[in-house]
Amino acid sequence: MATATPALVEFRDVTKQFRDDAPPALDGIDLSIRRGEILGIIGESGAGKSTLLELVNGLGSPTAGAVEVDGADVAGLDRAALRALRRDIGIVFQGVHLLSNSTVRDNVRLPLRLARRDGGRRSTRRQQNAAVDEILSFVGLAHRADHYPAQLSGGERQRVGLARALVSRPSLLLCDEPTSSLDASTTGDVLRVLSDARDKLGTTVVVITHDLDVVKAICDRAALLEKGRLREVFAVQSTGTRSLPTYYEQVKRELKS
Repeated sequence: MATATPALVEFRDVTKQFRDDAPPALDGIDLSIRRGEILGIIGESGAGKSTLLELVNGLGSPTAGAVEVDGADVAGLDRAALRALRRDIGIVFQGVHLLSNSTVRDNVRLPLRLARRDGGRRSTRRQQNAAVDEILSFVGLAHRADHYPAQLSGGERQRVGLARALVSRPSLLLCDEPTSSLDASTTGDVLRVLSDARDKLGTTVVVITHDLDVVKAICDRAALLEKGRLREVFAVQSTGTRSLPTYYEQVKRELKS
């Protein structure tokens, strides 16, 4: 009998209530995120998707229930343990928030510099340069290392954000709408990086998205949230990034339907 893939993240009957007089942002969530998978989190605006990611990273605590990452109850961690947990979690948002006065290389190096100040693994300048060069090559931006964010396209800036999130080789990557502002071709570039992060780096990836084409292209499963509750978890037969519709195909589908 095949052994089930162990969970990296566990939500155990998690409820998150921001105000007593408002519906819960999350309501009784039970969800396992398997080690080495790409999980899509889907649902309408206000369904609780971003709140779910915040609980994984310890940016909030559940009102009830528990969120465990690699067996540790996130809400019960002290400051040092929480900092260590966050060093092993990469985060990419829709808005990349790169430092405009720093080169691509220095933007990507930032987590390595901060880790030294925050009790993480110390590395020499040479080691940092090697790690940055390797991850920029991984995301296809080695030729942009000495450019500034204003000189990059939107898709390139998003890949710099991915490189920055992956440079310390986290075991978990959280992505909040990483392709929502990109066109079809640059979306494909970003999704190929996410797929490679799982396949080549062994990173577990969680992606919040409204785009079902993104889910079909790279996800193994998709969890549908509806008004704070987990409606269903779908198995997805990934079609790969080559199946993503072109911009022309998207226009035809949306405007001629």
